[in-house]
Amino acid sequence: MSNTDTANDEPEKTNINIRVTEAFLEDIDATWREEGYNSRSEFIRESLRDAVRHPDLSRESWKEIAAVEHARRTGESESFSRDEIVGTDE
Repeated sequence: MSNTDTANDEPEKTNINIRVTEAFLEDIDATWREEGYNSRSEFIRESLRDAVRHPDLSRESWKEIAAVEHARRTGESESFSRDEIVGTDE
């Protein structure tokens, strides 16, 4: 087995360095904790994946998605079943 093989066949990860202001880092840390991520790295990876997978979404679209997702996770929004949204013939 090579050094790049892992127990669950995940691709090898590479570290990157970015510079952000202390204030922005505080916002990032507050956000990942509030949103239930396990770590800052997990939150940043998912944010980057979303930006790469959906480059056509505007910054405003991302803000709206984030607000709705936050409301859903914190219980501040009303939940609906699929049948309530789509409707049923019953």
